[in-house]
Amino acid sequence: MIDILGIFFLLYSFAIILVYLLTTVLSALEMRDHLRKNKFADYKDIITSPLAQSISIIAPAYNEGNTIVQNVKSLLSLHYGKFEVILVNDGSKDDSISILIENFQLKKTNYAYHEAISAQKVIGVYKSTNPSYAKLTVVDKENGGKADALNVGINISSNEIIACIDVDCILSSDSLTRMMRPFMEETNRQVIAVGGVIGVANNCDITDGTVTKYRVPDSLLGRFQVIEYFRSFLMGRMAWTRINGLMLISGAFGFFKRDLVLKVGGYFPKTVGEDMELVVRMRRYMEENKIPYKVGFVPDPLCWTEVPESEQILSRQRNRWMRGTIETLQLHQKIRFNPDYGIMGMVSYPFWSVFEKSAPILEFLGILYTLAMIVTGDISALYFIGLFILIYFFAIMISSFSILYEEIAYNNYKSSKDLNKLIQTILLEPFIIHPKLVWWGLKGHWDFIKGKGGWGVMIRKGFDKATDKQKVAE
Repeated sequence: MIDILGIFFLLYSFAIILVYLLTTVLSALEMRDHLRKNKFADYKDIITSPLAQSISIIAPAYNEGNTIVQNVKSLLSLHYGKFEVILVNDGSKDDSISILIENFQLKKTNYAYHEAISAQKVIGVYKSTNPSYAKLTVVDKENGGKADALNVGINISSNEIIACIDVDCILSSDSLTRMMRPFMEETNRQVIAVGGVIGVANNCDITDGTVTKYRVPDSLLGRFQVIEYFRSFLMGRMAWTRINGLMLISGAFGFFKRDLVLKVGGYFPKTVGEDMELVVRMRRYMEENKIPYKVGFVPDPLCWTEVPESEQILSRQRNRWMRGTIETLQLHQKIRFNPDYGIMGMVSYPFWSVFEKSAPILEFLGILYTLAMIVTGDISALYFIGLFILIYFFAIMISSFSILYEEIAYNNYKSSKDLNKLIQTILLEPFIIHPKLVWWGLKGHWDFIKGKGGWGVMIRKGFDKATDKQKVAE
């Protein structure tokens, strides 16, 4: 039995190595093709093109009164021909709605609200009396959570594409044009959704709602997340896009075909992983109806967000991510190893089940097994050290490639001091941070078993460290 366990854990370790090597190659090929196409792209044409689809930006907000005005103005200033901004006030307990009314000259309208997707009660729909804010619609509703707020926004929206974003994210001025490009490129299949890269804005310089100078965060946890986002977006999701197997688009920045979202019933409010669950449900619809489709991804740095720099907040986030993953995989067990669902059923779903959902459990059991072998003397010290060094240097190699991809493609972190900090973080991550991620993942499993729901309190403070030059000037 012990020998069987040893063989299992060894095979699992080598499977991880093989998967990440394959991911590295696929993402490199996809990035190469993307950069080649970008050389000849003129995004100004998309802004005025009659073929460009209209966009409804939906931004849920809860207790964002301190920054809501600046956030909305930033959204309204995006460069695109046909778009509207729908801000959904999800039952905020602060003075968000009164601040919005005052600053944008809002007036309650007799809006003919059609509840295509069931959601919490809408209290009022507001439009501005100022023509400068004609693109803005503010919806005040009873609290129901982010998914419910997004569903209300979808009901209110009228355009072909919905862009679901976090209201406190920072978007580049050309983010809409770049995200719309995949929808316009495909001719033989329908692009149903497009995801984008999320960047870490902590400790960066921000001018007029745009990141103007990149710096890595001061904290180890913040720097770790910079590297993690490189791995996740520039490597992981690029690779999945290459084989059309992408199952997750970040809830902070995702674009979707509105008609399809309505057909599948919108966001599912009873899961904390509503972003992943919606993408899987949309893909299921296309597969079951035999409609050629693609889920796209744009690797350009277009959206920045604040990441948690305290262990308490980060642990809540990772706990929620794990619970959301488990919920989505359980809700859609039908597609597991089901050839009727193509790449998603035969590759993507098994990968998420084994290397995402089950990884904390298998890693923890592997540690216990190794400790037991050391105590009983059934493992060679030379074998153990050799395997440990192999896995450690492989982890460093993968993280180093993710930084290399960013430097080759975008070179945002130009300071050698920042690069040195990132390299130091790579060396420390396996010892200091990864064990905590395993533990938080295990707690996510346990909380799922106990039936724990909700997001938990997510306190943001990273932008306090960023330098907003506009505020300084004022």
